[in-house]
Amino acid sequence: MDVYGLIGSPIEHSLSPPMHEAAYEALDLDARYVTLEPTDPVAAVNGADALGIAGLNVTIPYKQAVLEAVEPDAMAQRVGAVNTIDFSGARPTGHNTDVIGVQRAFAHHDVALSDQTAVLVGAGGAGRAVAVALRDAGARLRIHNRTESKAKALAADVDATWGGINDETLATACADADILVNATSVGMESDETPVPAAALHADLTVMDAVYRPLETRLLADATAVGADTIDGAWMLLFQGVAAFEHWTDHTAPVDAMNAALRSRLE
Repeated sequence: MDVYGLIGSPIEHSLSPPMHEAAYEALDLDARYVTLEPTDPVAAVNGADALGIAGLNVTIPYKQAVLEAVEPDAMAQRVGAVNTIDFSGARPTGHNTDVIGVQRAFAHHDVALSDQTAVLVGAGGAGRAVAVALRDAGARLRIHNRTESKAKALAADVDATWGGINDETLATACADADILVNATSVGMESDETPVPAAALHADLTVMDAVYRPLETRLLADATAVGADTIDGAWMLLFQGVAAFEHWTDHTAPVDAMNAALRSRLE
């Protein structure tokens, strides 16, 4: 039996186990997915390697800390974070599937990114992955963050423009934009939005990284003006799909994984 797992803290409400277990069941794979909440993530990675664990996902707050325990690939180095670890080689290798997860979420909804103008709100860990995903796919990018120095630093790394967050700057940024992505936690289990409704318009595709609730205030406001929306569960799904395919060399049963994920969110 192959054993995969997740390390992070806290992880009691993680949606990765049901998503991956659904994939194993759909493909009749002899595998299990476990969760671990270590105090020392580097020791946990080394221990998993010694125990013969096949692969690990990594979530907050350990995505940066595990870098010293793995050989990061080029994407993980660019993002500065690891969310997937493979133990099949001589040394654990670190990967970042958040970037492809973002790109596949847009592709699943038939939204082209190349030569589109995108506005990203948030310059933290999730924002960095989204920024790399959008720029690598050929989008023009404007990054807005409450702490402007972080927006400026990320913009320099990915060749984007930047600004702060207020009603006026966001309205100006979104006016001729094709895509808007929220990569902050604003709206998570609360009726708040990082972007005023007046800044939204029908020609936008709006993606929210928040998946609890599935319909955030931002997405509800976007729907009200006729914009297309992509909820945060799609990003979560496709980063998991990419990790599963990397570990197993099987094409992921996306429908089964999506059904298991959404059954826990509805």
